[in-house]
Amino acid sequence: MSSATALVARLETNHEANFRVQPHNIEAEQALLGAILVNNDAFYRVSDFLQPEHFFEELHRRIFEMMASMIRAGKIATPITLKTFIGEIDLGGITAPQYLARLAAEATTVINAADYGRTIYDLAIRRQLIGVGEELVNVAYDAPVEMAPREQIEDAERKLYALAEKGRYEGGFQKFDGALRLAIDMAASAFQRAGGLSGISSGLRDLDARMGGLQRSDLIVLAGRPAMGKTSLATNIAFNMAKAWRGERQEDGTIKSVDGAIVGFFSLEMSADQLATRIVAEQSSISSYKIRQGRITEGDFARLTDVAAQIEKLPLYIDQTGGISIAQLVARARRLQRQKGLDVLFIDYLQLLSGSSKNSQNRVQELTEITTSLKALAKELNVPIIALSQLSRQVENRDDKRPQLSDLRESGSIEQDADVVMFVYREEYYLKAKEPRPGTDEHNKWVMEMEAAHGLAELIIGKQRHGPTGTVALQFDADVTRFSDRADQSHLPERLE
Repeated sequence: MSSATALVARLETNHEANFRVQPHNIEAEQALLGAILVNNDAFYRVSDFLQPEHFFEELHRRIFEMMASMIRAGKIATPITLKTFIGEIDLGGITAPQYLARLAAEATTVINAADYGRTIYDLAIRRQLIGVGEELVNVAYDAPVEMAPREQIEDAERKLYALAEKGRYEGGFQKFDGALRLAIDMAASAFQRAGGLSGISSGLRDLDARMGGLQRSDLIVLAGRPAMGKTSLATNIAFNMAKAWRGERQEDGTIKSVDGAIVGFFSLEMSADQLATRIVAEQSSISSYKIRQGRITEGDFARLTDVAAQIEKLPLYIDQTGGISIAQLVARARRLQRQKGLDVLFIDYLQLLSGSSKNSQNRVQELTEITTSLKALAKELNVPIIALSQLSRQVENRDDKRPQLSDLRESGSIEQDADVVMFVYREEYYLKAKEPRPGTDEHNKWVMEMEAAHGLAELIIGKQRHGPTGTVALQFDADVTRFSDRADQSHLPERLE
């Protein structure tokens, strides 16, 4: 029996003597260390994901750490050069220098170094999973009085997802042809998809034409002053996407969205039933105030139940919890994608979110953390995130009240982190408040302006990383709070004078 094999047996015996041993592979650790000692280039096949703490055996951690330091310093790591730094250790009949020499002598080909590294890495992740599980059990048994079970769940989820983020060895630089293939695949998908869009259709023709649909991994900010219809537009788009959803079952049993979207909607301001009432009103063309007051006919009620039955089947999920932190939102979005699937996420609205830190801090810094986290979440989940935002009052002080990027409230980070910034603007709202005295020339002019602005909404694209800015004209039906495509003037019938 070789010295290295004898050490394996000794280590196994020591670890298994008194307790259940965590997953490990001493032979893989020895094989990788031996491969690096024979050819230091093998180190670079694992250096971007493997760390000393991923090794199960303490001696192997020390050896790998010393080798890494020497190789990165431009020195050669061999049993001879490492001998001074490892020191004298009794390994049951052989010394540390003799053990290093055995590792190099029994090393296999360096071609398998990356595979050994992945094996060591995966086993380390499994050991960390065990640690999270043990801590979860221990805290549940002996939780502090001030710690609610919900906090423990969120803490465990945060640790698990932090582990999931660390548990990747496919990152780093990639050959450009890989990215190029993804771009061609996206173009092919757009060619095959209804409407020829590279992103997810919003259900609004002119907006899709301007943006190519909502693009995955984009943070899209939809901003406006109160009463402009931000929430209505968001619910319209969310419903359109959920209604158009179509999925195909893959070979691994998962469902892949091929059209439309599975929608998650965080309603931090309105309750789920208020949001549902809005959507039902939009789709049934019955005013929401009539629904709330019960002023509907028997025919209206039949239409409501038909629409509700259709909506009930849609992949549209609502979270109505108010005052949640960005950390809680991130955890819940991840959970929804894991359990039900998720293709697009709506947040109504940004200023109602709080930072993850309990310490009071500057609100601008807090909002910066929120927008940065949302952009990172959009990339991680590979979904577009549409976050609604309030605008500052300085809009009201201008003659032209059309919003600008500088009107974004509380933080320039919204403009910086967002891939797309859109503003909802309705001239009719402001004109209505400026009605002159009836019978005057000003009133007659005002009536003409009101007729021209009636039902007209502007969706101003103030920023778009992937395309042009500009204004999209939409139709707004205030009674049922519904946005829709505005009729093309060239397709309207001629008016009789």
